[in-house]
Amino acid sequence: MKLKDKVAIITGAARGIGFAIAETLAQNGALSVIIDLNKDDVDFAVQKIDDAGFKAIGYACDVTDSENLGIVFKDIHSKFDKIDILVNNAGITKDDLLMKMKEADWDVVINVNLKGTFNCIQKVSRFMLKQKSGVIINISSIIGIMGNPGQANYAASKGGIIALTKSAAKEFASRNIRVNAIAPGFIQTEMTDKLPKEVVDKYLAAIPLSCMGTVKDVANLCVFLASNEAKYITGQTINVDGGLVM
Repeated sequence: MKLKDKVAIITGAARGIGFAIAETLAQNGALSVIIDLNKDDVDFAVQKIDDAGFKAIGYACDVTDSENLGIVFKDIHSKFDKIDILVNNAGITKDDLLMKMKEADWDVVINVNLKGTFNCIQKVSRFMLKQKSGVIINISSIIGIMGNPGQANYAASKGGIIALTKSAAKEFASRNIRVNAIAPGFIQTEMTDKLPKEVVDKYLAAIPLSCMGTVKDVANLCVFLASNEAKYITGQTINVDGGLVM
């Protein structure tokens, strides 16, 4: 197993892409630590992984709450004496045209998506720097690369994550800590299942592979980046988008 006995924290992992990442890391030998807002959702996700015969624990925590986040990370480290992997997946959208966008909607998206990622990196770095090892994977988006009408706040937050990834990679490389980003494209989730057919068809027409990706496509890349097979890769953003952005 590629990640045998590794301790992996995944934020926003109670459902969707985050859960697929947590599940796939666990299937590859890691202990998946699920962090999400709602305790019932976290408990359900943990139970699902446990029932499949793999290892997971969970914490209900808001990534924007720096103080509580610090307590959670410290508790995880005290239990296992290490943190090997951090996947920053927690994120939200509050879409509207730029000229109509409420300041509160701008602030909350930047706060959760970008500041939340910063908070988690800062907290985990204290342990990874001491142990002189670790992998950080930030979930960005192709929207952070190409932009999208009605998603200025989301695009700014995801573009910021890419820049943050590069800076963190340069800061931490001397301590054997690798930092990379994944930019998913049009991935089939509960959210995309609710989109009108004409919207889906429009996206598919622009994708060279002519299909949506799956949450497993993103999760499999996480496993690779977290493993020793990716030991010479850092500071990169890898698109999982069927060729939409080239």
